[in-house]
Amino acid sequence: MTTITQPNALQTGTVDAQRVEDALSLIAPKWTTWVAQTLGQQHQPMRVRDVADRIPFVSMQLVGKRLAQMHADGLVTRTDHRCGSPYQLSSFGTALAPVHRALTDWSKEHLSAHQMAGAERVEDALRRLHLRHTTAVISSLADGPMRFVHIGEAVGLDDPYIRQRLVRLQADGLVTRTGPRHGDPYTLTAAGRALGPVYAAVERWDDPTAATRPNATPVPAANRTRRAAPPGPENIRTAAALRRSPTAPGGLFSHAPAPQPRVPATITARSAPTRGR
Repeated sequence: MTTITQPNALQTGTVDAQRVEDALSLIAPKWTTWVAQTLGQQHQPMRVRDVADRIPFVSMQLVGKRLAQMHADGLVTRTDHRCGSPYQLSSFGTALAPVHRALTDWSKEHLSAHQMAGAERVEDALRRLHLRHTTAVISSLADGPMRFVHIGEAVGLDDPYIRQRLVRLQADGLVTRTGPRHGDPYTLTAAGRALGPVYAAVERWDDPTAATRPNATPVPAANRTRRAAPPGPENIRTAAALRRSPTAPGGLFSHAPAPQPRVPATITARSAPTRGR
């Protein structure tokens, strides 16, 4: 089987699509990156209120919910079992830094060179990558252009679902058609071909033999909430608010962010997510 040899290209057969998707499902929910990087930059346990004070465009209630889920997923720990006790990154959460760095480098090179907060850039990249079967489709195209029906066969999806996924991948700039006709094959864009280092970083982070991996049994993939909704006007308004905040944390665990002016409550309310993205 022939593989693509471009630098940073995907290598067919080396990407465990299900494992990558399961790992991404832990870190893709909105505000997870902001919370993780805030904890990492402080280098000390923090209460919910302290975390919320450093990302003031997110309500304290949402920060609390996000921390609770991150605790269930093994990304953070608590100093004790009492209600209200501080949180800190677990070794598993701390080990996310290389994943965030790989996502940042890929985004800067292939998605947008515009200045934005580091956490916002990571979450934008995750939004494009975490949806179910995205990794499998991208991996299947690593050998070269494929027609619609052959992609569906390779991934094991019915026509309506594979069509929906390909439309989204084209909108996200990861897949394109080789020609204008309806039956022309699909192929990876430069951004899609360059995902090798990102997938490798995710697989290394989620390695079940790694010392950083939590001892708790991972949540089965079938029980995790998948987040298939595209970004709506609420998320667009939120992104605009983040870009207007010049001191938003962006150091990938490197330094503590300065306090920021609060985004108006109307924006925070409109951007309030459920656990889905």
